[in-house]
Formats: sequence, C-alpha cells, structure tokens
Amino acid sequence: MSLLRGLGRSASLAIGMLCALPVLADDITVATKYGDVKVSDQIQRIVTVHEGALDAAFALGFEPVGAISTRGGDGVASYIQDIAKKVDIVGTSRETNLEAVIAQRPDIILASYRLPAEQYALLSKIAPTIVPEGKGIRPDGWIREMRVYAKALNREQKAEEIIAQVSDRAADIKHVLEAKIPADKRGTSLIRWMPQGALVLTTQFFSNGLLAQAGFDVTDADLIKRGRPHSSPLSLENLSKIDNDWIFMATLDEEGQQALAAAQQSPAFARLDVVKRDQVVPVDGQLWTSASGPIAANAILDDIQNLLDTKVQYP
Repeated sequence: MSLLRGLGRSASLAIGMLCALPVLADDITVATKYGDVKVSDQIQRIVTVHEGALDAAFALGFEPVGAISTRGGDGVASYIQDIAKKVDIVGTSRETNLEAVIAQRPDIILASYRLPAEQYALLSKIAPTIVPEGKGIRPDGWIREMRVYAKALNREQKAEEIIAQVSDRAADIKHVLEAKIPADKRGTSLIRWMPQGALVLTTQFFSNGLLAQAGFDVTDADLIKRGRPHSSPLSLENLSKIDNDWIFMATLDEEGQQALAAAQQSPAFARLDVVKRDQVVPVDGQLWTSASGPIAANAILDDIQNLLDTKVQYP
C-alpha cells in the first residue's frame, strides 16, 4: 500500500479525480521546506499526514477529513479519538495511501517536516501540501509546525493564543511541582518499552520538553547518540542505567505491554530504586511517545497535574 504502489495501481483514477479538483484562489503564500506554496483563504477539506498536523488543525477550529493512524494503532491516537470520530484514515506514519488521499478531495494537505521530496512531489499534485522547515527533534518543534499550519489556515492569531495558553499552564504546574517535590528529587526519564527492551527517549522529545517546562529534571542518562530520538534497547541487566527519581513508562501496543509485564516480574526490574519507591508512572504511549501538538500538550499536562494531585503529598 505504499504511496508509489498506490499511484501505480490507480493512475487513471488519480488523473480523473485530479482533473476534477477545484481551482484554488491564490490568497495566502506560505514559506515551506519545499518553497513557497499558495493556498486559498477558504480552506474546507483538510487531510493531515502527520499526527501533529491533525492535532493542530483541530486546535485551530477545523475538522480534517483525513489523517494517518498513530503508531501501534489502526486509528488516530486514543487521546484525540473523541473529537476525530469522523476522520478517515489515509495511511500510516510510514506509508500514505494515495488513493485514500485523493478520495478525500482535499483543499490542502498538512505534512511533517520529515516528508521526503519524492512523496511531496506526489501529494502536491493532489492539493497544496504544507511541509514546515524542520530542525530535527526539538521540544519546541510542535510550536514551529503549528505556526506554519496556522499561516496556511489563516488562523495565526488563534495559534499564538493557544501556544501561550500551553506555556502558561506548564508554568502554573511548575509552581505546584516545586512546592511538592524537593529540588534534588525531580530527576526523571521517559521510557518506551518495546518487545526488544526499554528505549530511553531523548530529552529533545516533545513530551520531555513538557516535563521540563513543568519542573522535572529530564535526563537520557547519556544513552542516546546525538540527533537520535531514542537509545538502543536496554537489556534487563542494564536496567540500572535508567534508575531515577521518577520514570514515565509508555508502551505502544499489546506486544509492548506483554513485554513490559514480563520484565516487571524479573528481579532486575524489582531491584530498581524507582520501583521500590513506587514512582514508575505508566503513561499512554500513543500520546506521550508518538503525538505532538497543543491538544496533546494539554493531555500530557493533565497527566502531570493528576500525578501531583494524587501521588505526591505536600512536604
């Protein structure tokens, strides 16, 4: 079901539908990774091929008609399912189904900065395709992306209001955290448990950026090579490398959950100080290790706030 294979199977269908696309007015010019893109200021049908773009579009007041599935799932991430019930799936993070995108007759396509030039060339034949400039994995990457999407959707002021709201909320939570957790007890790491073992997520990761904004001291235990999103899988014998004051622990699917459950029965897992203190915090992997955007940010801040409200006592 790859993009190229999809094009090959249905070339005649694609051409027919492309010819039927409406002519868009050149009302807005957006600077993107692949040059300036002109879009109409009357966008109605949005297809997103990036989880962060789906999140941002909903936050800006739109209802996309197509989106890719989240990692480890068949639909959109669980945290956004309630508001994305009507969104049709047009592929995965690895493979976009060209036929499914064409069927949505989009006015615009919102993509990740990681979209390859080959795929951009195909998608941009269907509709104006917005690919933000990317500077690698960064805590504020979602903000950079959202500003580009907001420009394309003519909602720049609303985007700034949303970005400020997330920042203000994180600052409020930080005040609570600093009142409840001593400065030398705020160390944490974000772990994604896979069948191969534990992966430590980079401090530059979206959710780790929010943990830091909320007052935690986030570390990757020097296990990650520069520019990489996560470490290599850790064996049970090396679990002590991830021991910390707190650990936020995620899995992506049933297979990962089974692997984590098996590891939790091992002596190596039980020996971790963070386990003995009962400060391993289970979190939704689709939200914490795959999603991005302001709605995801608020859902992660909800989790942190809930932790402080229910598990951490005032000194």
